[in-house]
Amino acid sequence: MTDRRGVVARRAEDLSPGVPYVRGWNRARRSAGTLADQLVLLGLDTDFPGLVADVNVFGDGLVQLGTVRPEAAELLAKLIRVGLEAERLATATELPVTTRRKAPVA
Repeated sequence: MTDRRGVVARRAEDLSPGVPYVRGWNRARRSAGTLADQLVLLGLDTDFPGLVADVNVFGDGLVQLGTVRPEAAELLAKLIRVGLEAERLATATELPVTTRRKAPVA
């Protein structure tokens, strides 16, 4: 499996010397754990039973969602969209920081 940028390759099954598999897998493990924690909070953990950390042949960490129902994929996409929209609105409503300083009172 390769994405359009060539970053994601097939998963590592036979390890090669000098490839940092543990570093990549550890990063994927942390990310998968973060996602799993959020899915638990949303009550969606049972919808993603195949969520697992993995590593590809180049040592890049991968997070596999596993096989999910279409409804679960749609819900995850909606949650991402809502989160991005909330982030955009929060950024838009922040007050601009003034860089001009007041002159000291004489």
